[in-house]
Order: sequence, then structure tokens, then C-alpha cells
Amino acid sequence: MALAVSAPGKVLLAGGYLVLDRNYTGLVFGLSARINVISQDIQASPGVHINEIIVRSPQFIKAEWRYGYHLADEDGGIKTIQLQGGAAASAKSNPFVETTLNYALTYITRRAAYGTTQTLKPVTLTILADNDYYSSPSNSAGKGSGSGNRFAGYSTTLEDAHKTGLGSSAALVTALTASLLSHYLDDSLFDLATDEGKRVLHNLAQAAHCAAQGKVGSGFDVAAAVYGSSLYRRFSPSILSSLPEAGKPSFSAKLFSVVNGKEAESQWDTEVVKDAVSLPKGVAVRMCDVDCGSQTVGMVKQVLAWRSSQPEAAKELWDELQRRNEMLASVLKEGKTEEIRPAVHAIRELVRKMGTESGVPIEPDSQKELLDALEENVEGVYSGVVPGAGGFDALALLVKDDEETTKRLEEFLKGWSEKKGGKVKLMEVSGEMEGARKENLLKYQGWI
Repeated sequence: MALAVSAPGKVLLAGGYLVLDRNYTGLVFGLSARINVISQDIQASPGVHINEIIVRSPQFIKAEWRYGYHLADEDGGIKTIQLQGGAAASAKSNPFVETTLNYALTYITRRAAYGTTQTLKPVTLTILADNDYYSSPSNSAGKGSGSGNRFAGYSTTLEDAHKTGLGSSAALVTALTASLLSHYLDDSLFDLATDEGKRVLHNLAQAAHCAAQGKVGSGFDVAAAVYGSSLYRRFSPSILSSLPEAGKPSFSAKLFSVVNGKEAESQWDTEVVKDAVSLPKGVAVRMCDVDCGSQTVGMVKQVLAWRSSQPEAAKELWDELQRRNEMLASVLKEGKTEEIRPAVHAIRELVRKMGTESGVPIEPDSQKELLDALEENVEGVYSGVVPGAGGFDALALLVKDDEETTKRLEEFLKGWSEKKGGKVKLMEVSGEMEGARKENLLKYQGWI
């Protein structure tokens, strides 16, 4: 048996920092760049039983992880152990993969009422990332007749690859979780195409992603990977506070309760409003990879420290910024293209004010200069922002969705890079409404 699923990356167009607080929302778009996971049964010899899961990322070197698994004592759920030997001998541990396996397999064994790990048949999971997740592939040729150039090969290990900030870890955890649920559970127990299937996937992927990164974030990136574009209000962090570590006593029962969200203390209060977000006909979200500096470490901590020290001023600014973010969502949904630029300018004004007051380069001068120049000089550019938490590494643009605008953008950015000595590149990726979904296996010929 083999099946494929994918989950999109994300861009937080408006609502950076605000999205950390349940009193505010974020305007998040899913992206056409996807993390794909293909699951295939491992065929064992007759009479031989193996407890093994192989996870491979063939676009990178030294990227194969082999795991054994067992049922932990005292209802601790499924615990995986990375095995060494063969192609996996030089692979470093991957906390996002390992944690996702622990969480998803624990949920699966409980949901299907499996009595032993022998019911979990061994499986190979192949992960393929669309090119825009990483900068500068060593070659742009994918393998196989069905893949074209969609999946480049890289001459680095996964940990040394340069990410472009599209939310690869959240998309990976979501796609891996969806793959395992779809592979092991009957459609009557889990169906990715249904609202209930997406709810289970969202809750389980949020729990696994938070555990893997060692903190409870806002979760907008996982929500985008599951649901696609939406207006997002975060869940209360306390929902995940009762979860023990994977493998510890009662982990299985607690995880099952939290994912199902039936008990009062574990009821999810996330709000994902799909129909609040859309783009006018003929308008696209496009991303630029800006390699002109490095993201400042601790930007979020510094902004939150300013908010704590100036609560009244910060609340006034955030409340007004929320109002302006909602206005942009409304302008886009109602198709008022002539109002996009003033709506974005109103947001950028307050974002820069927040940056000045907190001492954080949310929209640095170099990014402001580039955004202003794009608006002034490139026909078809409505406006743009430094997305998410801001900084030096990306731009999100609202542009006319046609080849002429794309050509003009590419030419302008090439000239800008030569003039300024940095490297700014228009990515192939664009905004997309759909979230996690099943895929046709023919897309991955040559890789599986």
C-alpha cells in the first residue's frame, strides 16, 4: 500500500506579534510550496516480523532515519528509538520527525484500539519538499518523468540547508502526521477530506509541533498547513500544559483526551475562519527571498518585553493595528484593488512605530527602501510587507497575477541586487487557499 499527502507553507501577511495573543488575530495565507510525504509498506519476508519505520528525505545527503518502536509502560504510548546502521548510520537525530512519530503512533494505536505494536506494520515515509523551502539548490533537475524540476537535489545535509522561512517545520509535522493517520487508520476512523479529520489533524499536529520545538507558539503555521489561508486566532497554551512527555506514564490517555478535546480543560478554542480571507480575482501573493542580512535573534522576546514595560501604549498600538489588519482583510475579500495600497501603508506605519518603540527592526530601513521602490517602479505591484515577525530575510507582495508583472519583478529585483550588492529573488511560490490534502502518486515518479 502506498499513499501521498501534502501540506502547504505559510505567510503571515498581517498580524505579526499580535497573533501570539488570543485577543488579536493574524491574516495568514497558505502557500503553493508544499511538503509531501509518501508512505509505503515495507515488505518483510514470510514469517519475519519487524518493528521498523524508515523516514527518508532523498533530496539531501545523509537524510535517512530508521526507528524501532515499542509500547511504553504505564500507558506511556508508543516510543520510538533511532536505530543506527546502513544508510542511517550518519544521520543526526531529527526532533521534528521523532516527536511526530511518537505522537501520531500513540494516537493511532489508541484510536484503533491496537493491543500490541505488531498491529503497526513497518512503513517507509519519503519526504519531498518543493524547491522554494530552501535557497540555492545544487541543481534544479528533479528525478523522474513525473516530477519535472519540482524537487531539486541538494549537496548538503538537511541541517545545513538554508531555509527561506516558509514554515517548513510546521508543514513537515502536519504532512507527516496526516500521512501516518491516513496510512494506518481506516477511513471510518480518519478521513483527511472531512472537517472532523482536519480537526483531529490540527490538534495532534499542534501538540507534536509544540513538543518538538520545546515551546508553545502561536500555532498559526500549523493551522495554515492544515486549513490553508484563514483569519487565525490562537488556542490557549494551557490546553497543552497537562501533557506528559512521550513515553511517560499516562501520555497515551492524556494525548488522546487533548486531541479529541472533549473534556472541559482540553477544549480547543482556536478560531480558523476560512471565509474571512480571499484574494481579488487576478491578484496573487508572491514571496521574495531577501539574502541581505540575518534575522535578529530574540526579536519576539524584545517586542514582548517592550509590551510588558509599556502596557497602555502597547495596547493602544496593537488595538489600532488589529483594526487596520481587519480592514486589509476586508479590502482583499471585497475585491477593492484600488484600496490595497492605502490599507497596507496604514499597517506598515504602525509596524514601523512598534519597531521604533521596541528597538526591533521589524521593517528595517533596507526593506522599507525596497518595498517603496517596488511600488513606485514596477507596474502591477499593489503593495507589500515584511511578513510575520519581520526582519531582513523575506518580503510578501500583493501583485497582478500575470506573466508580464512577474517578468518586470524579476528584472527589477535583479537590477536591485546588482546595485545594492545583496541578493533578492522572486520565488516561484504564490498564495493558495487549500490546506493539507491527499495527492496523486504519479506526481512522485522517480522518487518512490
